[in-house]
Amino acid sequence: MHFVVCIKQVPATTSVQIDPKTGTLKREGVESIINPFDEYAIEEGIRLKERVGGITTVITMGPPQAEQALREALSRGCDDAILLTDRSFAGADTWATSYTLSCAIKMLPEPADLIICGKQASDGDTAQVGPSVAEMLDIPHVAYVRKIVDIRPGYIKVERMLEDGVDVLEMSLPALITVVKEINTPRLPTLKGMLAAKKKQIHVWNKETIHAETDKIGLVGSPTQVVKVFTPPPRLGGERITGADAKEIAQKLIQKLSSHGII
Repeated sequence: MHFVVCIKQVPATTSVQIDPKTGTLKREGVESIINPFDEYAIEEGIRLKERVGGITTVITMGPPQAEQALREALSRGCDDAILLTDRSFAGADTWATSYTLSCAIKMLPEPADLIICGKQASDGDTAQVGPSVAEMLDIPHVAYVRKIVDIRPGYIKVERMLEDGVDVLEMSLPALITVVKEINTPRLPTLKGMLAAKKKQIHVWNKETIHAETDKIGLVGSPTQVVKVFTPPPRLGGERITGADAKEIAQKLIQKLSSHGII
């Protein structure tokens, strides 16, 4: 079976700057890491390969420096890596990113049986890309997967985490899942894995390689536009209510809320 893991390289800090012209993150000179949720996706892709056999391919879209993230994924046990990099990909929103990834997945020499993504990226927190990729590929998908109960050619059974329990769902393959941190514990790269990863070839694809339409990629193809970026004003301190006991404090609180028409 062929397992495809989509990952993203994100800033290693919350102290990032926004380009005032494009409204996108300035990534130059900022230390980057694999998106934390994507580490669980990588681990699950490797575990599935070990469990049922096959290969695991990792894909990312980003600048040339994103190769570092792919090398790390290879050092953990992934078999192949693809870097989608092109100046025209820059500034993509979740829709354009999903379109680009879906185009690349369609071009894989061996069709994907299962696509695995982290539930969301730490720099955007939208949780939109995974499901969007599935919709563009016209395949079934489940988000917030915490366990793969069963998998075999053409079939998968998963547990989806809910606030008050779990759903047990079955799908036909190919399919896509996004995973939560409860699904596994990511392994660390081994010295042998790191040495092997240095020798492996990273396949570099651009917009021509994946046959992407120019008006659907990057900033130009992004329907989401950032109009303004600003820091909200700090909150002012509230009023402290005191009293001799809890009953008196509660009465004062009720009076205060009533005076403002809240209750």
